[in-house]
Amino acid sequence: MENNKIKKEINDIVNDNLKALEQLFPSAVKDGQLDIKALKEELGDFEEVGIEKYELNWAGKQNAKKIAQQGIGNKTLKFVAKDSKNANTTENIYIEGDNLEVLKLLRQNHYNSIKMIYIDPPYNTGNDFVYNDTFKMDKEESDKAEGIISENNEKLQKNQKSTNRYHANWLNMMYPRLKLARDLLTDDGVIFISIDDNEQANLKRLCDEIFGEENFVGSLTVENNPKGRKNSDFISVSSEYCVIYSKNKEESYFIENIPKPSDDMTLDENGRYVHNSGKRVLVGENKYNAKVIKKESEKNYSVYYNEKNNTIECRKEDFNEINYELIKKGFRKYFSYNEENLIENTYTEGKFRELFVNGALYFSENKIYEKNYKDTIRIKNVLVNKKYSAIVSGTKRDYSLELRTTGANDLIKELFENILVFEATKNVGFLKILITLFESNDFTILDFFSGSATTAHAVMQLNSEDNGNRKYIMVQLPETTDEKSEAFKAGYKNIAEIGKERIRRAGEKIKQEIEEYNSNLKLGEEPKKVPDIGFKVFEVDDTNIKWYDLENFNEESQYSFDDPDSLDFVLGSNDIDIVYEIMLRQNDVPLSESLEVLTDIGNRTYLYASTYLICLETEITEKMVEKLASLEPLPIKFVFRDSAFKDNISLKDETFRKLRSLIERNSGESKVSYRVEFI
Repeated sequence: MENNKIKKEINDIVNDNLKALEQLFPSAVKDGQLDIKALKEELGDFEEVGIEKYELNWAGKQNAKKIAQQGIGNKTLKFVAKDSKNANTTENIYIEGDNLEVLKLLRQNHYNSIKMIYIDPPYNTGNDFVYNDTFKMDKEESDKAEGIISENNEKLQKNQKSTNRYHANWLNMMYPRLKLARDLLTDDGVIFISIDDNEQANLKRLCDEIFGEENFVGSLTVENNPKGRKNSDFISVSSEYCVIYSKNKEESYFIENIPKPSDDMTLDENGRYVHNSGKRVLVGENKYNAKVIKKESEKNYSVYYNEKNNTIECRKEDFNEINYELIKKGFRKYFSYNEENLIENTYTEGKFRELFVNGALYFSENKIYEKNYKDTIRIKNVLVNKKYSAIVSGTKRDYSLELRTTGANDLIKELFENILVFEATKNVGFLKILITLFESNDFTILDFFSGSATTAHAVMQLNSEDNGNRKYIMVQLPETTDEKSEAFKAGYKNIAEIGKERIRRAGEKIKQEIEEYNSNLKLGEEPKKVPDIGFKVFEVDDTNIKWYDLENFNEESQYSFDDPDSLDFVLGSNDIDIVYEIMLRQNDVPLSESLEVLTDIGNRTYLYASTYLICLETEITEKMVEKLASLEPLPIKFVFRDSAFKDNISLKDETFRKLRSLIERNSGESKVSYRVEFI
């Protein structure tokens, strides 16, 4: 059992990167320092430093890189129970605050865990805002700046085209956020970024640098305004873009997810819809398959088919070999060839037999085809609004591809009693198309420019339709609404309030629709399940824990004999927020996990995610240690307060000797590695 002090640093990117480089290139890291020359040589680059190269440069790029790597030890996420919904059961997260700070806070425990990221950042039109990133503000300055426009120290600033750093400001804002976003993606994860003409070109080059040009998936042109905008003297703009990158293109893939028009499908003899053209040749003359090299190949076999009794036999045979016994019984022989060469069949024998059992084969006179039952096609790089008759899950029905901003506004107005609380929001239909590009329906989606929370709405809607278990993390700065806006007049003082309320209303609407559907079920029909419509709310806030940094030491932080907590925690902190702050410093422990109080042990002992025990008791007793060690199942990590041992080293050692002994006895044959940390 190890004894460790929990570190204040929550975002030690530099050290993490050094460790990763040291694993790959040991010679390039010496005494904890990177040897640039050695690294370049490891990569086969022996050219002199200073040779010109192709790259994207702008004013402030170096500082943007530094910002991406700066730690954030003095910030945390505060749980807001009053704004949350179904907090004890939900797996969804809503976070208020600067998304750069949030991404840094999430990096530790959500590293390499997000399957999909979608963002709709400011387009840099000259009328929207970009973040003015600085982490040198004190609390008073930060509070002033949070969500408002300040004359002296702006959190948000209007980026007018007249400025000499118009594009640079936007790039400086986007670079560190995309850099951190990449760290959060799984190895097969994908990021989608909506953008228009103002920064599309720069965004592509920026993502080439951060994600790698080789990981560019594609760019969608999305028709969101079919009538066209009257914002140009030359071209009426009717679309925008969605730029797509993977973390590792070799690991990522999309499924076909657009329903086929019913005109392209026909019913076969079994009453199933099959594509009316383009059947795949499985056995027979085929110029595309490889020549048989190894006779034992799993794709080398002849097929004998008896139409009368619908049976098949497979044989390993040479080019001119025929099984006449089977021919006499009424079988027809099929084999694959090209220019008098025996070639491999399309599938292995096992896969071929599987298709036969499923009735997915068509036998012509000399070829065997695979019936194409797929009722979906691959997404095109141009998405346009359209309505058509389609085959959806084997059933013919009307289908619409809805991408319009006006449609999205209509939905918002419907949810908010005919009040347009948020303009130019994304369409739920568009987000559903992106989300369904993944085969799985059980993964986490992050949107750190969440706005009106369209992404959360789309996740809930999809889960209600296919019984999925997708989760979301929404991040939004509480940017103030215009006093003249409908939102402000309706009582919504900032955008985060709009987003949270939309999720509540959309979730309740989905719940009501499902309950109504279930009340009208016919005999034999399965009831639908209400998806997770809850969410935990967190806010970016100052740390609850005293990390004993001299730079932060002041009169208010000194110890009070009347309050034992004052030694470890900031005045006014509560246990729940302290627990979440500790968990932010763990790996692979989402904020959505369960949290329970272990009242049998103490009033301040908590179990997180059923595996992490956090003991905030002011004193550790022998009886408490015995109870901790007898928990079933045993936690994998214990966190205690150093101060609970009153600086008595011998008491501390003896306590953990007993704890170790009890854990080993109670664990039996299960030899789990347990860890102890301190705050």
